[in-house]
Amino acid sequence: MRQFVVIGCGRFGGSVAKSLSKLGHDVLAIDKDEKIIQNISEHVTHAVQSSGTDEQALHSLGIKNFDVAIISIGTDIQTSILATLIVKEAGIDYIVAKAQGNLHAKVLYKIGADRVVFPEREMGERVAHNLVAHNILDYIELSKEYSIMELEVPKSWVGKSLIDLDLRVKHGINVMAIKHDEEINISPAADDELDHDDVLVVIGHVKDLGKIQDL
Repeated sequence: MRQFVVIGCGRFGGSVAKSLSKLGHDVLAIDKDEKIIQNISEHVTHAVQSSGTDEQALHSLGIKNFDVAIISIGTDIQTSILATLIVKEAGIDYIVAKAQGNLHAKVLYKIGADRVVFPEREMGERVAHNLVAHNILDYIELSKEYSIMELEVPKSWVGKSLIDLDLRVKHGINVMAIKHDEEINISPAADDELDHDDVLVVIGHVKDLGKIQDL
């Protein structure tokens, strides 16, 4: 179980924090807006009203002990940059930061962000993938080469186990999780058989994922 700190819990940051919590991880949500903190408090491990640039407050919350930091501050670019600097200097291993534009992204990378996201742009890519492939439920681009995809189990895979399908060798993809109704198996075994209403969360090269969409 990993520990995540999310600084800025608006629409994007709040969604990330709640999703990580649902997956069983410890999540500390930080936002300067009291109403946002009140609304998210029941969905995460801890929720604290604080500024993302209050270095003393962030250190008192023990942010140096977290594995991943997500900086999701709205349109205030300066605050976003300062918050990224603080968590970087605190020694957090992996930092994801939300950017408003390409220049903002360049600055974030320069000061230590490991990944920069453009929520609106990435949402457009997801919608495009969903429109062209009926079995694709979600699509997240990790880099120019690799992505995560959520897809309905192809008919030809129903009733077969992961070891039977040998997806890594035959298709170049890895299964991260299997969703069945409201249950999520984040550690699927090789002998787990797939049902017709299962949903797979897979990761792989974009070229390999593109081939899966045609199955």
